[in-house]
Amino acid sequence: MALWNKKRRTGAAGTGGHPVDEVLPPGPMVAYGLQHVLSMYAGVVAVPIIIGTALGLSTQQTTYLISAGLFMSGLATLLQTLGVWRIGARLPIVQGTSFAAVSTMLAIGAPLGGEAGLRAIFGALIVAGAIALLIAPFFTRLLRFFPPVVTGTVITVIGVSLLPVAMRWALGTANTPGYGSMRNIGLAGATLLIIVLIYRFLGGFFNRVAILFGLVLGTLVAIPFGATDFGRLGDAAPFQLTEPFHFGMPTFAVGAIVSMLVVMLVIMTETTADILAIGEVVDKRLTRRDVTGGLQADMLSTTVAGVFNGFSVSAFAQNVGLVAVTGIKSRFVVAVSGVILLLLGLFPVLGAIVAVVPLPVLGGAGLVLFGTVAASGIRTLSKVEYDGNANLVIVAAALAMGVIPIAIPEFYEPFPSWFEVVFDSGISAAAITAILLNLLFNVRRGQPEEAPIFAEAPAIGTTYEGDTEGIVVEHTDTAHPTPTRPRRRVPDSHH
Repeated sequence: MALWNKKRRTGAAGTGGHPVDEVLPPGPMVAYGLQHVLSMYAGVVAVPIIIGTALGLSTQQTTYLISAGLFMSGLATLLQTLGVWRIGARLPIVQGTSFAAVSTMLAIGAPLGGEAGLRAIFGALIVAGAIALLIAPFFTRLLRFFPPVVTGTVITVIGVSLLPVAMRWALGTANTPGYGSMRNIGLAGATLLIIVLIYRFLGGFFNRVAILFGLVLGTLVAIPFGATDFGRLGDAAPFQLTEPFHFGMPTFAVGAIVSMLVVMLVIMTETTADILAIGEVVDKRLTRRDVTGGLQADMLSTTVAGVFNGFSVSAFAQNVGLVAVTGIKSRFVVAVSGVILLLLGLFPVLGAIVAVVPLPVLGGAGLVLFGTVAASGIRTLSKVEYDGNANLVIVAAALAMGVIPIAIPEFYEPFPSWFEVVFDSGISAAAITAILLNLLFNVRRGQPEEAPIFAEAPAIGTTYEGDTEGIVVEHTDTAHPTPTRPRRRVPDSHH
């Protein structure tokens, strides 16, 4: 197989085409595409379960959300990999339901509960996604104001804000006889242990699907203890086409839209980093148009998702790593992943299987899943320079603002309602604080003193100002790179 892969890649290069545009034989295409789906499936279905549980939805309604999430992830992946007009990065990027918006969506929907909460969430997603779609071309010119000190802090708060959710899951379903029992806590611990053991003793493919395996094996362990009810599978339809506004027409509130727009800016920042990373992995130079197209695919998919009962979508970083590990660079392989996700979304019974996973089992897996998000933010912050600047103050203040609504949920109740919606989300509070303080301390005369986010991203060219279509720039270690015209890539030209 290794020899075959070597010949295949050599052949692609020999024809003058880029490996990103290579079309593999059907068998390997499906196998590699399925591998991508297995690596990100748990992340896609976790968000609908979080929202459905928090809003008190029925099992059937939660199952519908799971199917809609899978369906929209498939559409978004196809848009990102294949592209339509200028929309889409046309790179091997898997799109899935984003965790970044969970806290804000809970802050918007939980007070209303049920379908009313969903309608408020979808309304905010539609408007915020549409606005972000329009500003994406301008956003790529402003990324110099989003250095790692900002993005690292925000990503850390995303993980921290979700960890309490996993802890509550570990206790079980509230207001039930077994809530908080040692049985439930034991199931969560067993699931966590299974995932850790997979990471420790199994490598390669098993590491990439450790979360999914933990959910499956944890559910099997729960069966003898009577914690799993498979009878609910009978409530799911074998086939169901996601229909627009299934839960009713969305509602729109200014505070919710503003709060969600802040999250869209964070998602665009994360997606930009993922696009730059995948460009380096596949050894392809990117222009600003590539980055802008990728962001527009994200935001258009999020807007459409609000119509078709899905949630915000973004690039999945774990799949960027999978491309690096396997060396399979074809975007058409990832497009096959999109088709698989579409099929999973069209068969609600598959979503029902996921929905019967006991909450304690989901809690054990969630501790690892959400903790990994926080760890990613900490890793980014570890690369930030703290000597001779105020970055430590920026991180400290932003983390504090992000933790306030997590530690004391009622803290902002005396504030105006619009302010409460925006700052009652830890992710929104941390993002606003970090951005404003970075502008205050690190930006002088319109130029950032700390290297922008691209400095922490792979060595890929991009311009910051005054660029036109087709102009790229060499990545440098300075904060203000100089634009150059496109030219043939020279090996080892970056460091």
